[in-house]
Amino acid sequence: MPNHNDIEKILVIQTAFIGDAILTLPMLQELRRKNPDAQIDIIAIPSTKEIFEASAAVTSVIVLDKRGSHKSIYQFILFCKEIRKKNYTKIYSPHRSFRSAFIVMQSGVRETYGFSSASLKFVYKNIVEYQLNQHEVKRNLMLAGFDVSGDNWKIFPSLKANNDDKLIAEQFFAGLNKKALFAAVAPNSIWGTKIYPKEFYIEIIKYLISESFHVLLIGGDRDTKLCDEIAKEFNGSVSSAAGKFSILQSIEILRRTSILISNDSSPTHMGMCADIPVLTIFCSTSPLFGFYPYNEKSDFVSYDDLSCKPCGIHGYSQCPLDHFNCANKLKPDKIIEKLRSMLV
Repeated sequence: MPNHNDIEKILVIQTAFIGDAILTLPMLQELRRKNPDAQIDIIAIPSTKEIFEASAAVTSVIVLDKRGSHKSIYQFILFCKEIRKKNYTKIYSPHRSFRSAFIVMQSGVRETYGFSSASLKFVYKNIVEYQLNQHEVKRNLMLAGFDVSGDNWKIFPSLKANNDDKLIAEQFFAGLNKKALFAAVAPNSIWGTKIYPKEFYIEIIKYLISESFHVLLIGGDRDTKLCDEIAKEFNGSVSSAAGKFSILQSIEILRRTSILISNDSSPTHMGMCADIPVLTIFCSTSPLFGFYPYNEKSDFVSYDDLSCKPCGIHGYSQCPLDHFNCANKLKPDKIIEKLRSMLV
């Protein structure tokens, strides 16, 4: 056994949302592989805590409730002081915010790693170029100094659900037609210009039903309204699971489906955890930003013949030019054509 004082103590900072959290897992998994005896902790937000707790690579999750208990400057400074007391030997920060940089600056850790696009990048001892045209998984692995040549970067996020989560997923399917094939559709997003139009999704779902699929609409609490509206357009061939399950339970549900159709949003990355075919629809954003599904079974669709696309790294609540051509010109038949080739 190594001496306790010789154990590497690594801190990773990732306080972004679900998709970014999942895309940090391959880096954590490689850090664990390289440092099997290390303490590897991660700072995360409350909504992503369950993701990191289900990763075998993580020793412990430190929750930064930046919109709640740590919202005030005073409480945040106290949080930073607690981090300093833990005496980490290395810090990696895929998250590029001012808050993350401030934690690093107050940590007292010498070996720190951050991206060239990070706020207050001067606080990091080791600065790694943020290559916008690379996949996010690859960028994060580069941050930690791993070999990303060829397809070496294609490491898939690994999460282990507990028996209760698996049972809940099984019970959900027990209430459906056991002989059906299942296709999942995630029609919503936080960002309005990432959302493929509802009427187009309805056409895609009609195609899936014609191919004998029972369609499951997935999402969180904020997605319930849209999913319920779509489900009401059909008579029992579509079920909404939105807002009913945790992240891990939703991934367990996805494992039991044949395909997922999603916007450029977190369900795409949940599909990578489930290792199923994923078709991602890019509206205002671009696959060149590095958030596309990357297993061999998956693909994406994007209408790129527009001078206004992409209009931003995340998108907007609505189209800045009021035409939303990045979605409206990407007709459902293009998505259905792609689905035909993927479902062979």
